[in-house]
Amino acid sequence: MARVLEFKLPDLGEGLTEAEIVRWLVEVGDVVAIDQPVVEVETAKAMVEVPCPYGGVVTARFGEEGTELPVGAPLLTVAVGAPEGLDLSGASPSSATASTASTASATESSGGSGNVLVGYGTGAPAARRRRIRPDRSDRTVVRTPVSDALALAPAKSATAPATAATATAPAAAAVAVVNGPGPVPVVSPLVRRLARQHDIDLRRLAGSGPDGLILRADVDGAIRQAEEAAASARTAQAPAQAPADAPAASAPPAAPAAERIPLRGVRGAVADKLSRSRTEIPDATCWVDADATGLMAVRAAMNAATGPSAGPKVSVLALLARICTAALARFPELNSTVDTEAREIVRLPGLHLGFAAQTQRGLVVPVVRDAHTRNVESIGAEIARLTELARTGKLSPAQLTGGTFTLNNYGVFGVDGSTPIINHPEAAMLGVGRIMPKPWVHEGELAVRQVVQLSLTFDHRVCDGGTAGGFLRYVADCVEQPAVLLRTL
Repeated sequence: MARVLEFKLPDLGEGLTEAEIVRWLVEVGDVVAIDQPVVEVETAKAMVEVPCPYGGVVTARFGEEGTELPVGAPLLTVAVGAPEGLDLSGASPSSATASTASTASATESSGGSGNVLVGYGTGAPAARRRRIRPDRSDRTVVRTPVSDALALAPAKSATAPATAATATAPAAAAVAVVNGPGPVPVVSPLVRRLARQHDIDLRRLAGSGPDGLILRADVDGAIRQAEEAAASARTAQAPAQAPADAPAASAPPAAPAAERIPLRGVRGAVADKLSRSRTEIPDATCWVDADATGLMAVRAAMNAATGPSAGPKVSVLALLARICTAALARFPELNSTVDTEAREIVRLPGLHLGFAAQTQRGLVVPVVRDAHTRNVESIGAEIARLTELARTGKLSPAQLTGGTFTLNNYGVFGVDGSTPIINHPEAAMLGVGRIMPKPWVHEGELAVRQVVQLSLTFDHRVCDGGTAGGFLRYVADCVEQPAVLLRTL
């Protein structure tokens, strides 16, 4: 006998509590295999393809593309072990969801998923009881046995194919629900903050999520309705306030509405981190101009080498990253963080070097693990690998977290200098401007040299200006005289 199983949005790790549906990879009626990716979601860390631990026929999808779902919300339902000839592609979401109340896990019959998702193991877990939430006074919950749900499932028609829109019918039907006394069904603190900023009463708002859960889309819709109502009220008052004997005049053209761009996903996470950095960290910035002619000559010599000893091309960023690892070995105070609750400076044993990368999804900071154990070629290869993953949106959350110091090469944007914002909870960031020909006094004479501006923003709690200045001066010396770096190799 076929069973309809519900696959919920799993815990994707790194403390993430919600994700936005970017692209569905399957349609209702498709046959999916165990561990097949079924949906692409965007979290505050990265884009992730979510595999389904069940194998069978997709009977319903929950949420349109662009919808934000909390962890634990239903993603889709799958009919497992369907009898031959039975078409489940048209099964309604209500029957599919109700049937899951009396089913065991899919791994019991399908052999288990090879992927380890929080809440979905690789073995066959014991059958779980579905948690029954208290019934609301204005709703009636009908629970249908699995056999009845399958028997009543309509066959898929060629003229009316099943679509994802059918899965959203329960959410649309719940719009008229108003929350009564008791806790408001909101999981995300971002949703609560957004409602508070726009004076939206969550108790008067109907949730389109599972069991009436209020999602960000619900709050956004309430904000739009409030703005439209305010605009209509202003339009209605305008004729009433005009003098009775005023001549009729054509209404002035309406001013274009301001564009509103939600701060969510990667851009929202960056905004929160930068705001927290400015709020919590007493930062200071020092900078210095350096003659990078010697560094550029060394790089050209490395890349011009031929023969068996010649390796891959070396980038300027890789050289600067190796200089940073040598500088942090001399000044470990800057490879630390501050425990504000314990009022302690925590010096970190390993150096995980982050580097800022601009992508279509916004600014991300991939992390080169154990950078202090790598040479220039190893660092360069890892930077190239992570940059390609960032460009294609395939960086995992683990590859974007855990950094202890950040290198920011904003010179690629054609600017000379900047005051970097520390990547919280780190203690410092080195910024590098563009390298360009400038007049420079070299060996007592005016000459045209390749000059770069270096900026160091540091947490003044972990060190004073002497340490920060010493770090920056050592970096500048290595840029001007790369032979200085040989002392630490």
